[in-house]
Amino acid sequence: MIDDQTVDYQRLYDLLAGSDSVVVVCHDNPDPDSLSSALALSVVAEQLGVGTVTIAYGGAISHQQNRAMVNALDIGLTPITECTLADFALVAFVDHSIPGRNNSVDEEMTPDIVIDHHPSEEVNGQYVDHRPNVGATATILTRYLQAYELELDERLATALLFGIHRETLSFTRETTAAEHAAASYLHSLADHSLIESLSNSVFTCETLSGIGDAIANREVRGSCLVSSLGRIHERDILPQAADYLLKLEGVSTTVVFGIVDDNIQLSARTNNSQLHIGELLKNTFDEDGSAGGHHDMAGGQIPLGLLGPVDEDDEVATDLLNQSVKKRLFSALDSWAES
Repeated sequence: MIDDQTVDYQRLYDLLAGSDSVVVVCHDNPDPDSLSSALALSVVAEQLGVGTVTIAYGGAISHQQNRAMVNALDIGLTPITECTLADFALVAFVDHSIPGRNNSVDEEMTPDIVIDHHPSEEVNGQYVDHRPNVGATATILTRYLQAYELELDERLATALLFGIHRETLSFTRETTAAEHAAASYLHSLADHSLIESLSNSVFTCETLSGIGDAIANREVRGSCLVSSLGRIHERDILPQAADYLLKLEGVSTTVVFGIVDDNIQLSARTNNSQLHIGELLKNTFDEDGSAGGHHDMAGGQIPLGLLGPVDEDDEVATDLLNQSVKKRLFSALDSWAES
C-alpha cells in the first residue's frame, strides 16, 4: 500500500471544506495522469461543498489519447488564459509543483495546494503532498478518495485507472505496490472497454508524419539517439516519438526535440538503469529554461530567444539551432558515460 503515514489528510479536508472556490491547475499540455488527478481533486472539492471548482490548463491538448479522454469522460477544462487565479480562494497544482516550470503560472506565485509525484526540490504551499516514490499522481488522489470515504463513480474510476495505466505504461514503468493497490480498488468500478478504446486511439496524420521524421532525422552515437523534428504544431508528437525510437535495437536512451511556437520542446526516455535522464536534462538545460523529470522519462522547454531568433521560414537558422541542441545533448551524454 501507499506509504502515507505522514500525510495529514484532515488538513486538506478542512482547507477545502472551508473554501468557497478552488482552481485546479494541470501542467501544460496535460496528460492522462494530470487530467485524472485534476478531475479527482475537483470531485473531492465538490463533495466537500466548494461552490466554484474549475480545472485549468496551459498549452494544448493535442495528443489523440488525451483529447479522446477529455471528450469520452466529459472533463470540463478551462484554458488558463481565461482564468484569473487571484479570483479563487485556493489554487491547487496536481502532477506538477513549481510555478513557472511546465505550467503557465507566474513563477512568483505560491500555490495553496500541491499534490505531485515528480522529483522536485523546494516544493512550497499551504498544503503539500509530494511523493516522488509513487509512480503516478492518480495513485495519490485515489488514496484521498479512500481516506475520505467519498463516492466514487464509474467516470472517475475510469479516469484514474487510465491515468495510472498511461503514466506507468501499463504497469511496466516505475510501478510500485501503490499503483497495484490503487488499480485493485478502482478495477470493479471502471469501464474497461472505454480504457481499451482510449488506449487504442488512432494516430493523427501529423503524429504519424512526426514519428517518421524522427526516424529519418535520428543520429545515433553508441546506445544514445537524438532526433529533431524542426517546427511542429503538436507537442505530444515528441514523447510518442521518443517512446517509439527506444524500441530500436541497441538504443537505450532517446531524446527528441522540436520547435513549438516560441520554445524548443524536448522529450527523453531511457531504459538504462544507470542513467537518470531527468537529472541529465535538468543539468543540461535548466539554466536556459526548465527541464527535468524521472529516472527513465523527462522533458523540458527552452525559450527560443535564449538561443537566438529563428524565423519560421529560415531553414539555415533552424538547422544551426538543431545542431546546437544536438551537440549539447551528446556532450552531456558523453560526459555522463565517462563519469
